Amino acid sequence: MNASLQTTYTFETIIGLEVHVQLKTKTKLFCRCETTFGAAPNTQVCPVCLGMPGALPVMNERAIELAIRTGLALDCSIPPMTKWDRKQYFYPDLPKGYQISQFDLPICADGFLEVVDPANEEAMCRVGIIRAHLEEDAGKSIHDEASGSGDSRIDLNRCGTPLLEIVTQPDMRSAAQAKAFLTELKLLLTHLDVSDCEMQEGSLRVDANVNLRIDVDGQWAITPIVEIKNMNSFRAVERAILYEIGRQYIAWEETGATIENNPKVTRGWDDDREQTFAQREKEASADYRYFPDPDLLPIRIPVEQVDAAREALGELPAQVRSRLQTQYGIKAYDADVIVNQGTAMITYFETAAEVSGDGKRTSSWLLQDVMRTIKEEGLEITKFPVSAISLGDLLHRVSSNKLDNARARDVFAHMLKNHGTVEASIEALGIEAVDSSELETLCQELIDANPQIVADLRGGKQQAIGSLLGQAKKRNPNANIQLVRETLLKMVEQ
Repeated sequence: MNASLQTTYTFETIIGLEVHVQLKTKTKLFCRCETTFGAAPNTQVCPVCLGMPGALPVMNERAIELAIRTGLALDCSIPPMTKWDRKQYFYPDLPKGYQISQFDLPICADGFLEVVDPANEEAMCRVGIIRAHLEEDAGKSIHDEASGSGDSRIDLNRCGTPLLEIVTQPDMRSAAQAKAFLTELKLLLTHLDVSDCEMQEGSLRVDANVNLRIDVDGQWAITPIVEIKNMNSFRAVERAILYEIGRQYIAWEETGATIENNPKVTRGWDDDREQTFAQREKEASADYRYFPDPDLLPIRIPVEQVDAAREALGELPAQVRSRLQTQYGIKAYDADVIVNQGTAMITYFETAAEVSGDGKRTSSWLLQDVMRTIKEEGLEITKFPVSAISLGDLLHRVSSNKLDNARARDVFAHMLKNHGTVEASIEALGIEAVDSSELETLCQELIDANPQIVADLRGGKQQAIGSLLGQAKKRNPNANIQLVRETLLKMVEQ
């Protein structure tokens, strides 16, 4: 709910999402045209995707495989048989006058995805998946509003691109929950390598269905469902839902409109003005006049194919997060950040942690030093100058008190610049090991030269040791400051 919204009645927000995901296939769903983004308009088309008379579709089996993989990851059931249906509607970017989709027998149904509730990080929010069905994409209308002419052009390159439409139950109760669900879903889809989920390229699109359930003296007043479109980021989805919550509540107070006597409507999102605007009444399924596609046979999905796809899934992001926390003792936040960076970052972390023997320290360095450098330099972890083994070797030396953190960061910086090993960088920087007797001699000299500081330490002023540590670093830059601290305190107490 908007912070500025003043309400008289308590209410609950009801949110369901429809997510269109472009599958990562080389060619379209029913023809051999490429799906590469950014080609010149109307250059990736053929008689099939243009709907020319007599052109017949041929199914892309790779799209079926990716849909099954996604459905299993969402804990959906995969039926032994699915089929294709024609969804009738007329729009300038739909040359056939219908879209090949799936109506009553989707390829995936009855699943769920669990996400952390943003309002309570200790709680999980389970979002049900009603269905995930395959369909072909329409083209793209390009409107020239900048020049003032108002011209529109049609690019049909996208026609026939394979989409998986994932439809959720209305299980989300806040805009933050909806954003969390989309973030987790995108992570899952990219982890499975079924889509690149680039919203700016149109390979992931979201429509949000929003309405309110208002408590009026113990009776529920339910506002009409509004489908929000034209959102180009997860942040936009969150803002659009927040705005629509406030708009619906005010509209209900003014008109008393409820779902019983008002149709479902579609509203667009204006990101510049940060508000929704009316578009049209929402069509019902009967308006699309679905019927089985006569040019495509039903698809039989063998149990063996589903079982093989399930075995090939491997660890899913939620499982990886849990394992990293248990196996390496890292925080939930750290595990989440690492997993959200993708499989290459997970592999890098695990390799470094195994070598270092210190998961927490490795996680800390990864989230700070490594990721900061990657962001500043525009690098990928697969091309990072310091290998996972080298980072693990460096951190093992820190954990075993052979290097302190400050000197380790000097070594790390040298390795970044020169792409050398830990040993070569240590040698190049002139870092030498300081044995225990040399360390004790240094500490004794500091104690003898600073009687007032020693008196302060014995008097309980622990912060006074900072001056001694600074002097130690100047006298011997190779001395491990942590060991110097421990030795000084021990000698002062004697």
